[in-house]
Amino acid sequence: MMNALRFDGTTLAVEQQQIPEDADECVIRVVRSGICNTDLEIVSGYAGFTGTIGHEFSGIVDSSPGRPELVGRRVVGEINVGCGNCKVCSTGDERHCPNRTVLGIKGRDGAHAEYLTLPARNLSEIPANVSDDEAVFAEPLAAAYGITEQVTIDNDSKVAVIGDGKLGILCIRSFSGLPGELVLIGKHAEKLELGKKSGAEGVHYSDTAKLAGRFDVVVEVSGSESGFAAAVDMVRPRGKIVLKSTFHGRPSWEAWRVVVDEITIVGSRCGRFGPALELLAAGKVDVKDLISERFDLSDGVKAIETAGRGGVMKVLLNNN
Repeated sequence: MMNALRFDGTTLAVEQQQIPEDADECVIRVVRSGICNTDLEIVSGYAGFTGTIGHEFSGIVDSSPGRPELVGRRVVGEINVGCGNCKVCSTGDERHCPNRTVLGIKGRDGAHAEYLTLPARNLSEIPANVSDDEAVFAEPLAAAYGITEQVTIDNDSKVAVIGDGKLGILCIRSFSGLPGELVLIGKHAEKLELGKKSGAEGVHYSDTAKLAGRFDVVVEVSGSESGFAAAVDMVRPRGKIVLKSTFHGRPSWEAWRVVVDEITIVGSRCGRFGPALELLAAGKVDVKDLISERFDLSDGVKAIETAGRGGVMKVLLNNN
């Protein structure tokens, strides 16, 4: 038996579960897992998910059908598992498979547990010089850097990131050195300082009027309707807005401005783990200062409560 942090649609609790077994998938012993905003949204009823939550982890392969060489290796795992049979999966990119499961989010038990399962094709070995703590950030860092798959950012680009939470700061750090101008917009002086460590200018949200029409790319990470409105104000004509966070309800915004200024709006969700691990291994992105607190898995409910407090950055769960 093992401990797992589970949500039944109403109640969150650490429960005893059978250690998973799968004839086709690897069994991974979770060493660390990270709490993200999606976890907090799920326990508030987002997406109707029930089961073991969590999708950020580092672990050790315990068993690997068909790939015995993976046993004992430290790994992280892509969270989307496609059906393997559809047209989307045939391209080698399962992130948009219509029948996919998603670790700890959709149809698949997640990482806030002592063990989890994923197909071998989803696993990436953690470089030797990347710690278990750092490797937990592979998923959110991949999501941040994945923006560059969809939008060109080069030395002439002017880029703004709206939202000074964990993902916003990871966006800033993953873009560091790419654009000619990089600005982090937020409401917390201490978080803006974290962005400045990577060469970004920090601007308080109340001062964004001076940034109107200035940016080629604006990344909206705050998950608020006001953040999207600010992005429309700050992007130049024919610029691009990247929506990196979801917000609930039906947004109200000035669609005519998108038409008149010919603004491109891009949704961005998951990125590839390979580039994220390379950034961590090369020391180009520091994540250690984003860790606020640690809890044992047995204290998972308290960890979730802590992660939801204002000012808290990444909360880790330990399994060893």
